[in-house]
Amino acid sequence: MLYKFIKKYIFYAIIYFMKIQFFGATKTVTGSCFLLEIEKQNILIECGLFQENDKEFLNYEPFPFNPRKIDLVILTHAHLDHSALIPKLVKEGLRCRIITTPATKDLLEIMLFDALKVQKNENHKQLLYDEENIYKALKQIETLPYQKTLNFNGISIRFLDAGHILGSATVEIKINNKTIVFSGDIGRTGNPILKDPIPPTEADYLVLESTYGNRLHKNLEESIKELIQAIKDTFKKEGNVIIPAFAVGRTQDLLYILNKSVRQGILEPIDVYLDSPLAEEATRIYLSHPELFDDEALREMRHPNRSSIKLHFIKSVEESKKLNTINSKAVIIAGSGMCQGGRIIYHLYHNIYREQCSIIFAGFQAKGTLGRKIVDGEKEVLILGKMLPVKAKIYTIGGFSAHADRDELLEWLKAIKTKPEIFIVHGEPEVIDIFKKSIEERFNFRCHCPERLSTYEIG
Repeated sequence: MLYKFIKKYIFYAIIYFMKIQFFGATKTVTGSCFLLEIEKQNILIECGLFQENDKEFLNYEPFPFNPRKIDLVILTHAHLDHSALIPKLVKEGLRCRIITTPATKDLLEIMLFDALKVQKNENHKQLLYDEENIYKALKQIETLPYQKTLNFNGISIRFLDAGHILGSATVEIKINNKTIVFSGDIGRTGNPILKDPIPPTEADYLVLESTYGNRLHKNLEESIKELIQAIKDTFKKEGNVIIPAFAVGRTQDLLYILNKSVRQGILEPIDVYLDSPLAEEATRIYLSHPELFDDEALREMRHPNRSSIKLHFIKSVEESKKLNTINSKAVIIAGSGMCQGGRIIYHLYHNIYREQCSIIFAGFQAKGTLGRKIVDGEKEVLILGKMLPVKAKIYTIGGFSAHADRDELLEWLKAIKTKPEIFIVHGEPEVIDIFKKSIEERFNFRCHCPERLSTYEIG
């Protein structure tokens, strides 16, 4: 009898022993990667690319864990700072299932191959992985729709709509009455196209993003007015509007807003050049998932108006080069969103020194990136080996961000009825410190600011 009691006690003690290890997005915005160890189960949440210049070398180092010993991978969404190293995991021995939402799987099928293409075209280092690794990774993906529950060896896993990009999710993991939540990237309430984010109602432990945890975004309507006015002012000066945009999420929002503005008569029909084959494919995937749209976007789809923007999809490099012969009245949207590569570089090269042109930043610019240097007001920047003066007018319109701001993050937290222990990630150090104080002052929650490779025992 005593033996059975001791055996039962030890069993539950093992079950309750859990720890979280942090391998990325710690006091930096990119490189999301966390390992949750429950009993003898190793669950990896995210495996993304480091995109800051001073962190890129980490992408080429061996993983600080053994991919062969991972039992399950959970992916919140398709952005590369969350997903792009998954084929490298497979290359180094990952054989388990990869769980994500159906829309995220669809986006990964184009984004991972595009990431490899960028490596081949612009990276002189050794490739992180090859096509075979991507194909193997895609075969290992299984989908889990929002609100459905997956039982994995006694561990309950559920996705909630994060409202960030198509298919983005917050992950809720339950084991023995303990709930661990990974926020993923949290979207904004009232953003175009997608439904609003759904917060969890309970959590014992929460790994929480903080990208904009120190600031407030402009109102969306004010941001739309600023965008429209910037286009009108630039066209009056006979210049071009250049918009660096992420191929997935921001581009679709901008096209939706511009199209709606023309339909409402706020903006004259204009020529918009989408110079991103990836963004074109992503837009088609967006249109294939209307079940994820909010009511307004569904109405726009069901009752189209004849009046719309004149949208040109630019496919080949030759077509892209021809855009640089257009001197005025063109809106050019291209990636990469942080100006670290891609076709946007060439459009900046041909327009940034022209006073009549404008560059509109509508997304986050990480430290060390070309986009951040321009936003921070540098008078000259190095592009394609040449120092160019920054004479174009620079706009930073935060209202289009796909990330919740400080107050929206705090409101998201307010929905949690329990008192979670919080690990703040996905933010620059000074942002994390400010956001930590905001949480502690408002909720009195216990907060941690993990370092890379740090481990916390929980449970």
